[in-house]
Amino acid sequence: MTASPSPRQFLDDIWVSLVFFTRLPLPTRDFGGRSLADAIWAAPFAGLAIAILGALVYAVAAKAGLATGPAAALALAATMLAAGCLHEDGLSDIADGFGGGGTRERKLDIMRDSRIGAYGAAALGLSQLIRWSALAELSGPGHVFLALLAAHAASRGLFGAFMHFLPPARTDGLSASAGTVSAETAAVGAAVGAVALLALGLGGALAALILLALLFVAFRALCLSQIGGQTGDTIGALQQLGEIMVLLVASVSLS
Repeated sequence: MTASPSPRQFLDDIWVSLVFFTRLPLPTRDFGGRSLADAIWAAPFAGLAIAILGALVYAVAAKAGLATGPAAALALAATMLAAGCLHEDGLSDIADGFGGGGTRERKLDIMRDSRIGAYGAAALGLSQLIRWSALAELSGPGHVFLALLAAHAASRGLFGAFMHFLPPARTDGLSASAGTVSAETAAVGAAVGAVALLALGLGGALAALILLALLFVAFRALCLSQIGGQTGDTIGALQQLGEIMVLLVASVSLS
């Protein structure tokens, strides 16, 4: 992002993020040369759109008389469909690659394989179970919206910093082709995500911020030791882990 981006650039970046990180039926248009690396700061806005859809589905289900468990399951399904399971795919690939590969090259090969193994299936199952159980603990559509807003926006606010502080693990692939994320862009994205955590209240926001910071440091070290950098899959796995952590905090702070 440039030092003084124009309003058009802000809107273009948000649109790029919505087109890339969601499956909403949005038309593509001329983005004025803005790359994904330029627009990555706006990823939390894609999280906001996904959170709104999930909360709306929960509200409709609750209005229809469904209990909190089924309503939470439908809300979770809506968020996954809205994002096209993009990050769930990353989580399963990382679990299979890191768990099943003996060398860096073998791990990267497994991550690129479209087939899912036992590690990946277990990771997906646990991710869905934890997120559903956290949402099911919340009382009412209002709290569900706040939890989803914080979780989806803040977890995506980590993307820019992760791409900035880790080199691409491959010379090809999505992450390598996205471009270089500047320190300013990474900081803006993290700040936007951090603001979204205020939906949990000051105490919840502080707890979630600390947990996300610890996650970032630990997962960065893991990726460096396992594959020497980051890929699109690692970014997706980071989002899933971040979403889980924020939803767990929400189940305490909003209940």
